[in-house]
Amino acid sequence: MDWRTKLLNPSPKARQDYRSLATPVYRGSTVLFNEQSVVTDDWRQAEHGYSYGLYGTPTTLELAARIAELEGASETFIVPGGQAAIALIYFSYCQAGSHALVPHSAYGPNKAMAEGIMRGLNIEVEAYDPLIGAEIDGLIRENTSLIWCESPGSVTMEVQDVPAIVQAAHARGVAVALDNTYAAGVMFDAFAHGVDISMQALTKYVGGHSDLLLGSVSARDEHAYDKLGPIYQQLGLAVSPDDCSLALRGLQTLAVRLEVLERNALEIANWLADHPQVAQVLHPALPSCPGHAVWTRDFSGSTSVFSFIFEDAISADHVVGFINQLKIFKIGMSWGGVNSLAVVYPDLQRPHHDYGGRIVRLNIGLEKVEDLICDLAQAMAKMS
Repeated sequence: MDWRTKLLNPSPKARQDYRSLATPVYRGSTVLFNEQSVVTDDWRQAEHGYSYGLYGTPTTLELAARIAELEGASETFIVPGGQAAIALIYFSYCQAGSHALVPHSAYGPNKAMAEGIMRGLNIEVEAYDPLIGAEIDGLIRENTSLIWCESPGSVTMEVQDVPAIVQAAHARGVAVALDNTYAAGVMFDAFAHGVDISMQALTKYVGGHSDLLLGSVSARDEHAYDKLGPIYQQLGLAVSPDDCSLALRGLQTLAVRLEVLERNALEIANWLADHPQVAQVLHPALPSCPGHAVWTRDFSGSTSVFSFIFEDAISADHVVGFINQLKIFKIGMSWGGVNSLAVVYPDLQRPHHDYGGRIVRLNIGLEKVEDLICDLAQAMAKMS
């Protein structure tokens, strides 16, 4: 064999019995088969064997299996980000002429997709009051194919009565999808509460360090798995095994991070609740948050992100000044990482409520909580 050919021989030369605590990073697009008769292009790699790198390498499938185990799902798909997860669910359950429901408090890009791509495909996505509970039955139509929940909601943090929504939906044969990112898939048991599809932006708590973009879509049962799989294949939602490796590492510290994040966030939320310049704190664990009683009933804990509203006397310009005066808190849109973040929503739109640019969302990180409180206090003092 010529040395040039030897360079391209993929057969391993080193011993293959190496074992480690870390999951190997398998990079590859082409999958090799032992013979032509077994060549296939099948997205069901977990059941039928590897066929193509587009559907994941062993690193990807290991992450998927661990997320599925954590959530109690039948199967999980790993996708490039939270928005890709939302798209996969929409396209799997909606077609031209379909009607879907999404809460007013849902993640902004979800609603943007509803008004953009979905509308262009003749799919009507209707917004609903996140606190509607069982009364959602009155919004379900003959052509309703999907109901979205997100609990707590983005920015305004409404906690939804997911079991009541599920009961109404299933009585009419409608599937329910939940954006379960806030709960990291563990603080709220989506499938125990009847949800059909649970998604997460793994970018947030599972990644945990603000350095990767990934999403997951978990199926309750074989029926949901069969709905999602073909669309997953057709959309080509490939992910990087290197990012999956980072997410696998993030899972190892998820429990200890969530414990500290919950404790720090609660301490700061309670401090803000007593501050004279603050009108309301929107933290699910506090009675001031809409749906707090449902949170107490259904959740096993809280996490790092919450919002608060300044008093009416404080102008939107003063709130922007407050944000700009922060030193430890950084100005940023995401959350779930180890660094504390703050951002103001000057144009937040909710039916029958004008926040007047006075609502601020915080992500509490792993910094010393006393330092974070001092940072908030000095920024408020300079604002006033």
